[in-house]
Amino acid sequence: MNSVVYLGPGKFEFKDIPKPKITNQNDVLLKVLGVGVCGSDLHILMDPPLHPARPGVILGHEFSAEIVEVGQAVASFEIGDKVIVDPHPPCGKCIHCQADRPLMCIELYGTISKEFPEYKGHANVRGIFQDGALTSYICVPASSIYKIDKSTPFEVATLAEPLSCVGYAFEKLNVHPGDTICILGAGPIGLLFTCLAKASGATKIIVSEPSEYRRNKALKCGATSIIDPLTNDLSELVRIETRGIGVDHCVEAVGTELMTAIELVRCNGKILLFGHDETATPQIKLANIVKKEIEIYGGFLGKYYYEKTAKIIESNILPLGEIISHTFPLSKYQEALDLLYRREGLKVVIVPEEY
Repeated sequence: MNSVVYLGPGKFEFKDIPKPKITNQNDVLLKVLGVGVCGSDLHILMDPPLHPARPGVILGHEFSAEIVEVGQAVASFEIGDKVIVDPHPPCGKCIHCQADRPLMCIELYGTISKEFPEYKGHANVRGIFQDGALTSYICVPASSIYKIDKSTPFEVATLAEPLSCVGYAFEKLNVHPGDTICILGAGPIGLLFTCLAKASGATKIIVSEPSEYRRNKALKCGATSIIDPLTNDLSELVRIETRGIGVDHCVEAVGTELMTAIELVRCNGKILLFGHDETATPQIKLANIVKKEIEIYGGFLGKYYYEKTAKIIESNILPLGEIISHTFPLSKYQEALDLLYRREGLKVVIVPEEY
């Protein structure tokens, strides 16, 4: 199987890997249908990288697939089922999982720390620290897959992982009909937040994004106002749109704009930090948080959300097709990366060529 293997900062190679076989009775063998290129993948392949990954691993953690074989102990899935996959599943058994803190799962974080101490503090994500889906077939535990309607386009189904993470985080804000929200960044993640804000009944959805292409996509995803923060005054737009109060909620989907978010929200407003930049160390005016009594949340992995995600995708309530901009065959992976580094696309889906 032609596979994309990470070599180290700024480097990958196409490598012929044998088709995997089921060795655990609780596993399933999946035929990979499509793999989304994540912003984390772009960060991993920078030199120096903005996100670590284990050299030698097959990349790709956002994917949809079809079951082609099931282990002897697997009873809830059948050959031919279309599925979405959690690439970072919690064990469900440790003290944190049992206390509804799956993001702190001891097995999820402890495995990588024991085997590779240099990656301590990172989750053992498939496609980053263990083999992922930029290949043709992959074996995964049945506990990490979720059925999705067979009529669902495989490209849209690849959005399941980011949508799970975004949805899990978005619920922390508790957005109500009539609320106002500003979303910083209109990449695929920012657009997913825009879709959910619209579906939740927010009446003012302000999206800040330098790219005209992405700003126009934000309008199609539900934004009521868009702005280029490099040439226009975002604070003034928020002031006008909220009658001088500030937005109820601000989603930071860039990774470096916490102080901007603090400025934009009203007193007692809520901020969700979702943009992920391992190198970001912004200066923070703590007094602004204290005096405005702002609530700040972090959002990361979408735990216990995949079943809901499948229902959301199947409902077609969100315009997810607007977020898929390109598909490339696996052999054109470098071209896909180049397109995204030039910020000329949104979510790019890679399709395997060998089965």
